[in-house]
Amino acid sequence: MTTLDTPMEALLDSSHGKPKLLVVDDQPINIQVMHQVFGSDYQVFMATSGAQALAICKSNPPDLVLLDIVMPGMDGFEVCGQLKANDATRNIPVIFVTAHTDAAQETHGLSLGAVDFIAKPVNPAVVRARVKTQLTLKFQSDLLRKLVFLDGLSGVFNRRYFDQQLGVEWMRSARSNSPLSIIMIDVDHFKLFNDRYGHQAGDDCLRQIAVTLKSCLKRPADLVARYGGEEFACILPDTPFDDAMMLANELERKVRAQHIPHEVSTVGPMVTVSVGLATRTLDSVGDAVQLVGLADAQLYHAKQNGRGRACGAILGASARG
Repeated sequence: MTTLDTPMEALLDSSHGKPKLLVVDDQPINIQVMHQVFGSDYQVFMATSGAQALAICKSNPPDLVLLDIVMPGMDGFEVCGQLKANDATRNIPVIFVTAHTDAAQETHGLSLGAVDFIAKPVNPAVVRARVKTQLTLKFQSDLLRKLVFLDGLSGVFNRRYFDQQLGVEWMRSARSNSPLSIIMIDVDHFKLFNDRYGHQAGDDCLRQIAVTLKSCLKRPADLVARYGGEEFACILPDTPFDDAMMLANELERKVRAQHIPHEVSTVGPMVTVSVGLATRTLDSVGDAVQLVGLADAQLYHAKQNGRGRACGAILGASARG
């Protein structure tokens, strides 16, 4: 594959890293051929059965699937149909790669939602070009969907996206028995700030805080959203309590370090935030709504104890701060 060379592709590459391809074929030699074609420019995963392909798509969704039709057990048509029937995998483009490319099969595959057919034996230049085209279209669609979920003022995700992703991450955490942490952040005395400096300055303040919070999140799966008004929230998958508490304290310090003037604050002469943390562990009981409620309660606890600090608790355990 050639290097990504357009502004759109460069932007998408920076957010995705190397695109992930899943090659599904019951013949190892065919998988090996595809790995030789794509291995240097893509992350190439393999599956030798339909069931294995579906499991990979659910646990580690690829950016595109190269799918054989004729396989024992579950054939490629059934795999494609199941992918398109699942909300979590329906947007993954599927290209059939098969030695059987009569018009009836191609029509059936396209009716199931496949985006292309490629004949075996593959021509490396042709398959690279077609994969690149479909990935560009897929990433552009992803970007458009993401824009719907961005907060127009702050530039981070909005509440709608936060709620959607919280549900996804809660299910993943429950399925894999991995920790999940939620952080709620509230700007201290923001009404007083607006009254003193004006709403334009208030908007600028929120934008600067959003950039600061986002800069503290290092992993691709972590996200920050504007939860409402002057409140932000973070979702931290696979993050245990102690690590999340360190990040919560870092968020508070980094916002304070921006030295945004706030002469009428009771906390100090600069803008500060109060932070509440809640973590789901293997032993926790409850649901996603209770996890957010606990984080919000810890945020209230931080405010009651002087603001400009972080407090946290483990779901189903006593509070710590």
